[in-house]
Amino acid sequence: MATRKPPAKPNTSKEELLTFYREMLLIRRFEEKAGQLYGMGLIGGFCHLYIGQEAVVVGLEAAAEEGDKRVTSYRDHGHMLACGMDPKGVMAELTGREGGYSKGKGGSMHMFSKERHFYGGHGIVGAQVPIGAGLAFSDKYKDNGRVTFTYFGDGAANQGQVAETYNMAQLWSLPVIFVIENNQYAMGTSVKRSTMSPDFWERGASYGIAGEAVDGMDVLAVKAAGEKAVAHCRAGKGPYILEIMTYRYRGHSMSDPAKYRSREEVQKIREERDAIEHVRELILQGKHATEDELKEIDKEIKAVVNEAAEFAKESPEPALDELYTDIYADTAPQNA
Repeated sequence: MATRKPPAKPNTSKEELLTFYREMLLIRRFEEKAGQLYGMGLIGGFCHLYIGQEAVVVGLEAAAEEGDKRVTSYRDHGHMLACGMDPKGVMAELTGREGGYSKGKGGSMHMFSKERHFYGGHGIVGAQVPIGAGLAFSDKYKDNGRVTFTYFGDGAANQGQVAETYNMAQLWSLPVIFVIENNQYAMGTSVKRSTMSPDFWERGASYGIAGEAVDGMDVLAVKAAGEKAVAHCRAGKGPYILEIMTYRYRGHSMSDPAKYRSREEVQKIREERDAIEHVRELILQGKHATEDELKEIDKEIKAVVNEAAEFAKESPEPALDELYTDIYADTAPQNA
C-alpha cells in the first residue's frame, strides 16, 4: 500500500501521538456507527459525517485552552467529540432521544453545550460565521483572553456574509480564528468548477487579515498552525484565517451518492493521505506502541462507541412538554 513517508523525528511526544490517535479514531468509529444507525432508520433527517477530516478538529483542539469557544456547521459530530462532549449524549441526540445534548430536539445538525463552550452546529450554510465573530466580540469586550474557532467549509466560503464578517472582525480586531475546512467538494461541486479564486485564505488580505493554508491530513501540521493562529489572536492582533486542506470520504450527507468523483480518487486519498494512518505510522516508527497495542486501542474505542449506541437506543423519546423548554434565555437580574 502506498503511504506518505513520515518525518524521521516528529516534533511531538509519545503521549501526544497516542492521544491524537485515540481522538481521531473515536471520531471515525463514532461516525461509522452513526452511518449504520442512519441506515437502520434510527437517525432521521440529515446526517453529515466527518470521516476523513478528523485531523482538522483534533489538531486545533490541541491548540485551544479552557474557555475558548467553537462554533461550526452541520458537519459537527467530530467537533463535539473533540471538545470533550460525551459520546452517549451526542449519539442520543442524533437519534432524537431525551438523553441527547439538546434533549432530542436538535438532532444531528443542532447540538449545543454551554459547558464545553460548543455553540452549535448550524443548518444554514455560512450562518455560523457571523455568530462566531459575535462570540469573539463578547470575549474582546470582557477582555478575558479567550479565542473563538469559527469553522465553515469551502462552499460556505463563497457566502456574502463571510466577507461581511471578515470586514467587521478586522475592523474591531476580534480574537476569532476563521477555519475553512476545505474538503474540495462543498455540497457536491468541486472547488475547481465553482470558484475563480480557490485560495480561500488569501481573501483575507483584502481586509488585512493574516492567514495560511495547512495540510489538513497531518494533525501535527494542524496543531502547529493552530498554535500560531491562537497566539496571534491572544496578542490582540485581530482575526486569523486557516484554510485547512482536507478530504471527506463520504458524500456531503448520508443521502449523497457522491457520483461527482471517482471511487479511485477516494481510495487513493485513503491509501496515501489518511490522517489516522499517518499518526499510526509515527507511533510504530517511534516504537511508542506495538501493532497489538494499537489494535487494543481500537477495541476500546469500539466499545465506547457501541455503549453510546446502546444508550441512544434505550434513552426514551422526549415528552411532549419538552417542546416548551429552552425557548427563552433566563432574563432575571443576576444580582437580584
